[in-house]
Amino acid sequence: MTDSVYDAGAHTSALRRATQVLESAGLSGSLLVRHLGTGRELALDADRPFPLASVAKLPLAAAALDAAHRGKLDLSTPVRIDAASRSQGGPGIARFTHSATIALGDLIRLAVEISDNTAADAIFRVLAPREVTQWLQGLGISGIVLRHPIGELYDSLATQAVSGDAATVHSLVVAADKHGHPSPLPQLDIERANVGTARGLADLLQKIWDGGIGEAVAAPLQDMLAGNVFRHRLAPDFSADTSVWYSKTGTFIHLRHEAGVVEHAGGEAVVVVVLTRSQVPAASQPSAEQAMGHAARILHDELV
Repeated sequence: MTDSVYDAGAHTSALRRATQVLESAGLSGSLLVRHLGTGRELALDADRPFPLASVAKLPLAAAALDAAHRGKLDLSTPVRIDAASRSQGGPGIARFTHSATIALGDLIRLAVEISDNTAADAIFRVLAPREVTQWLQGLGISGIVLRHPIGELYDSLATQAVSGDAATVHSLVVAADKHGHPSPLPQLDIERANVGTARGLADLLQKIWDGGIGEAVAAPLQDMLAGNVFRHRLAPDFSADTSVWYSKTGTFIHLRHEAGVVEHAGGEAVVVVVLTRSQVPAASQPSAEQAMGHAARILHDELV
């Protein structure tokens, strides 16, 4: 447990309650909330790296929009997607039955708003993972490293599932993680995965909101994060008539993540990042989704 601004003892109860909420749902994780007006934050294990799954699309989109602003990419460039270039998994282009041509800028929107894997991998073909990492480092953001396109996760899963069904692979991944063994899916090992920390993601979101990234990048990206269609995880605890929730989710095997910002009608804005692993080998876990939002709200309310 860490409290980055206050005396830790003053908030021990809230930190403990948030931890218990996660553990009761079979989750271990990292959680950080940061008030963007004051810089105050509360955190649980915020510097622990996690494989990012689709949360990697957030820094990818930000870097691509910045490259376009600097004239390195043209968002109107048409990109042809056919059967050979469609990535596995997720909604959107992966489910197309015909070839399509989509502008690069719209691929960025699909990658963020509906977490389209094929769209993200099309962007990775013009902006390599290492280039995104270098861009982040240039902004002074540490703790986020991209190494591979999204499709590699599903290719690795498909290879392992040849000898067993998806449920068996899920159980093997959870068991390896629980005992600290190497994952049967190499792209889930910290040294080979797209990885990030709650603090690194919070730093990126803060720059998107406080002017650290120019308006030409921040404004369209905020619009996309507001359009995120996955509203089952943290959104129930942060969306209201008096607040707006902006976020990017990530889900793969036992990983459940969300990173976002809640803007309150009074003008306050708070970054909220939750990265988790489940110890339960089941794909559908409504209680885990609810627990993530509940734990995050405990720290949010303690801070605000």
